[in-house]
Amino acid sequence: MDTPALDTQNMAEAIYDFPNHLADAIELGKNFSLTNSDIEIRNIVVAGMGGSAIGGDVCRVLIASELNIPFVVNRNYTLPNWVNEYTLVICSSYSGNTEETLSAFTNAQAKGTQICGISTGGTLTEKLNTNGSGMMTIPAGLQPRAALAFSVVPMLYLLKAYGLIGDSIFEEINNTITLLKSERLEYAREDSSNSAFALASNIYKTLPIIYGTADSTAVAALRWKGQFCENANMLAYHNELPEMNHNELVGWDNNAELFKHMSVLWLTDSNDHKRVQLRQDITRRIMGQKNENQHVIAVKGSSEQVRLLHLIHFGDWVSYWCAILHGTDPSPVVLIEELKAELSSK
Repeated sequence: MDTPALDTQNMAEAIYDFPNHLADAIELGKNFSLTNSDIEIRNIVVAGMGGSAIGGDVCRVLIASELNIPFVVNRNYTLPNWVNEYTLVICSSYSGNTEETLSAFTNAQAKGTQICGISTGGTLTEKLNTNGSGMMTIPAGLQPRAALAFSVVPMLYLLKAYGLIGDSIFEEINNTITLLKSERLEYAREDSSNSAFALASNIYKTLPIIYGTADSTAVAALRWKGQFCENANMLAYHNELPEMNHNELVGWDNNAELFKHMSVLWLTDSNDHKRVQLRQDITRRIMGQKNENQHVIAVKGSSEQVRLLHLIHFGDWVSYWCAILHGTDPSPVVLIEELKAELSSK
């Protein structure tokens, strides 16, 4: 695979390797065990930020049809008041030094929760080891957002170790690996026959508005938004149906002069609720009177889980090609590093 010269840290390879990462993460998970898994768990909280938190969101959707207790992703310094000794808190930080996640770990200790974690090392690993908590050590050397497989799959194995889910999701991930190893051959090509590149060519000079479906493609919409921001240095926004029909739709009335600078991306799945599919069709028609730059995105896959991971992978490529079309290096996150440096000095 040829990588453009401006991709100095080879983000293309990191995206291309997503199915390989899934396979490696499965092997990592197979070797994991807990010393004390016979614990009553009544709810789950994932404490994380950015690329680590999105792993919790994806995990929640992947097992939504199987898990029968609440699952919450917490992006904050503190945990909800209802968290207690029956809560499993999964602290996820790729670097192991995310200050919000470290604070949440301390809060989890104070609340007497069951704690486990996922990280490459850092302070979080030290704290987990000192606490005697279950710990999944994942490979270092990637941008956190490019390590999604190592956030999702180890989390699934942690839940399996606690007896909260079975093995069926891992069959779906293996099906995803097979599919994406084929599809990525197209997505990595820098030409208009590549559907990811073609979409990027249509939207890279716009502000993308991404709409998904609640408890389905909404998590992919969130991921796409983050990838546009971090990989392509483009502002993007997301929302979900049916909620956006009850407020945001009216916002497409005034300031019509701005709409020519926006694109609308509809992330769809064949298993979306029939009424939501109808809402999508009607909403596209209504909005089409204001904005014609609309794109409906659906991907192939043998199940909802496979299609969700495929849709995320496709979006990663779209954001990558937007970066290349902008002449932007897709790896550095200069403004985030500037913020972290200033925070660390306070």
